Amino acid sequence: MKFGKLPDISYVTFSLPSEPEENMTTLSSFPKQYKPPKIYIGCTGWSMKEWVGKVYPPKTPAKDYLKHYAKQFNTIELNTTHYRIPSEANIKKWKNESTADFRFCPKIPQVISHSSDLGGKNDTLDNFCKNILLLEEKLGCCFLQLPPYFGIDRLAILEHFLSRFPKKIQLAIEFRHESIFSSKKNQKEVADLLKKYNIAWVITDVAGRRDVLHLHLTTDIAMIRFVGNDLHPTDYQRINEWVQKLKSWSILGLTEIYFFAHEPDNILAPDLSLYLTEELNRHFKVITRGPKFYEIDDEKQMSLF
Repeated sequence: MKFGKLPDISYVTFSLPSEPEENMTTLSSFPKQYKPPKIYIGCTGWSMKEWVGKVYPPKTPAKDYLKHYAKQFNTIELNTTHYRIPSEANIKKWKNESTADFRFCPKIPQVISHSSDLGGKNDTLDNFCKNILLLEEKLGCCFLQLPPYFGIDRLAILEHFLSRFPKKIQLAIEFRHESIFSSKKNQKEVADLLKKYNIAWVITDVAGRRDVLHLHLTTDIAMIRFVGNDLHPTDYQRINEWVQKLKSWSILGLTEIYFFAHEPDNILAPDLSLYLTEELNRHFKVITRGPKFYEIDDEKQMSLF
């Protein structure tokens, strides 16, 4: 993830901001929960040969990466759908090769998200939704990443899109234009629109754009995209703060949380996911799971006997 990346993070204040005042009203409207929240933790892809021997068993062939990824994580930010609508055959393959508790979070194709009318003049959105629904119970929260030029002046276009989007599919939206975050008035306008259609507002924690770390909750589902810096000590400090925030939100009624770990080239994203999983389980009761690494040295030692 290149958005918001900085070559020098020494001057960045990484603390979470104050919560919007409306969050308490939103949280109080959720039914009280008497069971642990579901927290889905994952990365942005499974095609990482660098994970073989650590995240995947030694000598795992590429064709089996998804099977082993799904054993290690319970969700994925499915970026491949950003570039093309997946075929029915691919979707059925993904569904069959993943575990029962796994959830796919497909990104809306860029031919929709980056078109001037968000795909309002053709049937691309209908085709995407028809295919992606084949994931059935393994379909998590879809993800619309709006382009950098999509500002506050284009909310009418977004509302038209949301009026067409199937209500049976969960959706989260990431905004990047500075105007969205430039005032409390604009943020409230966006939050009210998302609440109207029961859409989650993606929260992005990245060094170079602290404004997109807005903390607005608009549904009882939250999606967090966390961009680390090669496991710099601040990555762990930020995760510690997030664990306390997620605990607080869960006590107040948040039912599902999707947390996606990004690291440069994604090689170290599983390490961050493992730390998050351990800290969540240490601080409160949750339904989640994260990776358990293979020890390469142990494998070599075993082969000697």
